[in-house]
Amino acid sequence: MDKYVCTVCGYVYDPEVGDEDGGIAPGTAFADLPEDWVCPLCGVGKEEFEKE
Repeated sequence: MDKYVCTVCGYVYDPEVGDEDGGIAPGTAFADLPEDWVCPLCGVGKEEFEKE
């Protein structure tokens, strides 16, 4: 699965890790994240992420 990088702060969403604090289980693909999911570091939406 592809990793995605926040273009604002540089946070990398790794689907193998997920986002535990955001309630996203490991193994969740970026495309499968809820539409209202935001970057856990800076709070921007999915539209600010690019494939690494």
